[in-house]
Amino acid sequence: MDETRRDRDTEGRAHNARPRDGLGRPLPYGSPGVERQPEGVVRAPEETVREAQRLLDAGMPFHAHEVFEDAWKSGPPAERDLWRGLAQLAVGLTHAARGNVTGGARLLRRGAAALAEFAEHGGAGASGDASPSDAVPSGVSGGSPAHGIGVGALVGWARELAGRVEEPGAEPVDAAAEAPRLRAGRR
Repeated sequence: MDETRRDRDTEGRAHNARPRDGLGRPLPYGSPGVERQPEGVVRAPEETVREAQRLLDAGMPFHAHEVFEDAWKSGPPAERDLWRGLAQLAVGLTHAARGNVTGGARLLRRGAAALAEFAEHGGAGASGDASPSDAVPSGVSGGSPAHGIGVGALVGWARELAGRVEEPGAEPVDAAAEAPRLRAGRR
């Protein structure tokens, strides 16, 4: 690849084709990297959660963020805070693993706030469990709008991790070891 020219996708739009590492950092052209998540994939919520959890467990939160971002952009409006919040948590974990204390903590807290907002306006209750007050928002077909995601537990996880990464002398975190459980009660 001629590095003086801008990478383009098949439709001519700018698209960085450099390989990436597990935390999404660009590597030099020709370096072995991890396979990137395709963009614009429309998945069922179950598939989104399953794929994102697999990537988080593998220590690849940046790539999990791409999966959540697809759901955020393609899902129903009533679920946007859920998927946006999850994407922000994944990016926050990415930054914390890269050693970016300020960015990591800020995005973890922003994601926690988005999830809390989702829970307050029609998502799962603060415990992450469905309750009678968890009405399905209009536009969300059947089942819990949180799709079994432990929203309350994730809010607590994100806030706790944000506090730890901001401690003086804190080292970058191990993304796989810190990976949250997306489903309540599952390991």
